[in-house]
Amino acid sequence: GELLEPRRQRLQEWWVQVGLLAMPLLAAYLHIPPPQLFPALHSWKSSGKFFIYKGLHSVGVVGSLEIVVLLLHCFPTSSYDWYKIWGGLTLRFHHVIALDFLGFGFSDKPRPIVEALLRHLGLQNHRISLLSHDYGDIAAQELLYRYKQNRSGRLTIKSLCIFPETHRPLLLQKLLKDGGLTPVFGPYTRPSESELWDMWAGIRSNDRNLVIDSLLQYINQRKKFRRRWVGALVSVTIPIHFIYGPLDPINPYPEFLELYKKTLPRSTMSILDEHISHYPQLEDPMGFLNAYMGFINS
Repeated sequence: GELLEPRRQRLQEWWVQVGLLAMPLLAAYLHIPPPQLFPALHSWKSSGKFFIYKGLHSVGVVGSLEIVVLLLHCFPTSSYDWYKIWGGLTLRFHHVIALDFLGFGFSDKPRPIVEALLRHLGLQNHRISLLSHDYGDIAAQELLYRYKQNRSGRLTIKSLCIFPETHRPLLLQKLLKDGGLTPVFGPYTRPSESELWDMWAGIRSNDRNLVIDSLLQYINQRKKFRRRWVGALVSVTIPIHFIYGPLDPINPYPEFLELYKKTLPRSTMSILDEHISHYPQLEDPMGFLNAYMGFINS
């Protein structure tokens, strides 16, 4: 007891010192201004418009060119994920819509937000083709469920194209905390320094980096509502297509592909080059566009 007590006291003093040092660092971090936007991201933000959803701002970007393509982005990024294929989509489709989910990108800190945006744009009567990635798959599956249950109002879903939801969420959390976004890109298709900075700028916007742990609750929702959402995917009769990068560390080949084929045997799929990973629309925009257009045209 006499030997342990001084050691315990020293340990307590050490933690107090760590706490005192950490407080000013945390205060300084909280007051760091958001990073400056590179021209491409600034242009993307400027081309979008805000709309109000239950008192919160969300961002929507709308193409100028008779089908509506609705783009649902990944975690933890934003609608900017689609900028490399935006031109190709707007040349083909009359309406292309990309939104930042609440808490992402330039939006304030949800699923009904998607239907609210379509009503806001006057497109609720159109036939919708969903193109979703990872986190966006949750919104897509909920929309499918509501469509199947006749709860989506006048919203009609024509087709769904997905690329992987998170098969190993704990790995995703570890990659984000330890290595940033770089490990989820292929070794030959990793973003440039300016592109990584723009991704960070989107994450840092409106201090969303401070609530990243609460946004990760979608992983728990995925477990809780798995039967509802997977059931919606399995039971709908609309065409479903899957675009896959075989080098995706979160959804590893071939295990994930085998699971997907077993779950959705009627779905068609496109497998991209072997070096493409978790962000195929950024890593191989032309290959991705060709795969998506092939699905739509078929």
